[in-house]
Amino acid sequence: MCGITGIVGHQINNSSSHSAIKKMNDAIAHRGPNSEGLWNDEHCFFGHRRLSIIDLSEAGQQPFISQDARYILIYNGEIYNYKDIKLELQRAEHGTKNLPYIFKTDTDTEVLLAAYIRWGIDCVKRFNGMFAFAVWDAAEQKLVIARDRMGIKPLYYHFKDNVLSFASEIRALVHSGLIDKKINLKSVAEYMQYATVHAPNTILQDVMMLMPGHCIEFDIKASSFNISQYWNINDFTKSKEELSYKETCQKVNELLTTSVERRLVADVPFGAFLSGGIDSSAIVGLMSKVSSEKVQTFNVSFDEGEFSEAKYAKQIAGKFNTEHHEIKLTPNDFLKQLPEALSAIDHPSGDGPNSYIVSKATKQAGITMALSGLGGDELFAGYDIFKRYYELEKKGWLNIVPGKGIAGKLLAAKKKSVQGDKTAEILNLDTINGFNAYPINRKLFNKNDYQALLKENYIADNFIKNIIKKSETDKKHVLSRVSLFEIQTYMQNVLLRDADQMSMAVALEVRVPFLDYKLVEFVLSVNDEYKYPHTPKKLLTDSLGDLLPDNIVNRPKMGFTLPWKEWLKGELKDFCEENMIQFSKRTFVNNYAVLSTWNRFLNNDPKISWSRVWHIVILNNWINTHQIEC
Repeated sequence: MCGITGIVGHQINNSSSHSAIKKMNDAIAHRGPNSEGLWNDEHCFFGHRRLSIIDLSEAGQQPFISQDARYILIYNGEIYNYKDIKLELQRAEHGTKNLPYIFKTDTDTEVLLAAYIRWGIDCVKRFNGMFAFAVWDAAEQKLVIARDRMGIKPLYYHFKDNVLSFASEIRALVHSGLIDKKINLKSVAEYMQYATVHAPNTILQDVMMLMPGHCIEFDIKASSFNISQYWNINDFTKSKEELSYKETCQKVNELLTTSVERRLVADVPFGAFLSGGIDSSAIVGLMSKVSSEKVQTFNVSFDEGEFSEAKYAKQIAGKFNTEHHEIKLTPNDFLKQLPEALSAIDHPSGDGPNSYIVSKATKQAGITMALSGLGGDELFAGYDIFKRYYELEKKGWLNIVPGKGIAGKLLAAKKKSVQGDKTAEILNLDTINGFNAYPINRKLFNKNDYQALLKENYIADNFIKNIIKKSETDKKHVLSRVSLFEIQTYMQNVLLRDADQMSMAVALEVRVPFLDYKLVEFVLSVNDEYKYPHTPKKLLTDSLGDLLPDNIVNRPKMGFTLPWKEWLKGELKDFCEENMIQFSKRTFVNNYAVLSTWNRFLNNDPKISWSRVWHIVILNNWINTHQIEC
């Protein structure tokens, strides 16, 4: 787990590139406090920051150079099945000229490079892990970059005038001096709608994010730049084999247990986030089952009972005899750390500070790697939106109800809430179904509100709608379709982005067993009959047998909540007001609409949630921090 940076091109200024790659590496020093590596030839400059997890010796230093000096690798992530691949590479490949590879280290880094040398770019299809890596072929002057299937590890890039610069974080490109630090106004429109910018776009103009399961191949001699896809999540939403419910549960248990076991390989102290909910409790239970060591668990709790899940976490810790760490925070503790959390944000995110505080507390307890329950809700229909979508798909009769649009407006006027506005927008659709309603359900600002904030009608790229169009399933896999939506929108562009940027801000590696691609492929293929959540995440909990207590399975879903509404009107009021006023003066927004949003929030308008205000504050603060041109 590390950070990578690179500059590649046929005609690049060596002296300026030397300076740029050093600035890029320095900008992500937090990702790799153990060591720094720089390498270059005439056309390629690589940088690396190392956080040592597997093989802590100097043998794992990067950039990693092949034994014949032809290939140079920089790599961020972990290959969990690297030992299996290593055994395969140590054998001759029958029917070919491939001889056994003689390894010099015990690192997964060398296994990755050896796999590339033997199989070329197709090596990615053999990897089970989270990764973003780049390989430079000095002989052929070709670069290959690849990102893992689920998008756990990030890779941002800028390609202009036949020069490619890339990094694990946007801030590295911002500090490089190689890009124009200009805001992308289409992305601002998307951010206003969905509280994020969906890959491949970013908040910056001309800075892109490589999509999950994709590769870049850049041949600088031929001036050829191509992006290809090696894995498509949409391919797995069809039943592959007829299994009984019992057999399906056994398969889920087997795949998840194997996933957890693979993710316990580390040469540093590790533990698990434990909220006391189903997902984190399942991970901790399975860790205790397969680990020979006592599991360390971490729960961040608040004295306020309304916001604390500590008692549930204690129960699970007791059941599995973990070494439990309850980290108590007061709201004041959180507020004191908020400035550093805000400075750690690499891409604007309103949810990021929560992840930062949890990660920092865990790191300070002496842990370098932690397992997380992220992904369980998306796979096993854990959100309310799964039921809402499923039921809406069954209500085709709504499309023939006379005056449904008028009814929606009346309902919105009566409810006077964000949800009321969303209901009205859904009822006003030409065709009401889950397909059309999903983007509305995920909106932060409705169409009229976000358009009022911006001076021009900047049309977002409709990434969510494009994802939905590509995510076709049959009638037996409606819930899998919602999983596809959730994974490719909210999970990849909010949850995973936050998990990476905030944990790596404190040099903590987070692993996510629910996102093992083999588990994902199988669960997506399971039909609705087995997955419908009659009880919370029924397929998952049934697959675990008696691993979890009933009160953990059936307790209300809480999540990591904080009293943000009260803070924005109290301790954070001056900070928010300053940012709202500054944002109102941006050339691309309507001054009155921004200030009106702030005043309506202060006056308790039920249609203006704290989240709407906070995301504007975060965006403006990020623009100021990184001195972005607007």
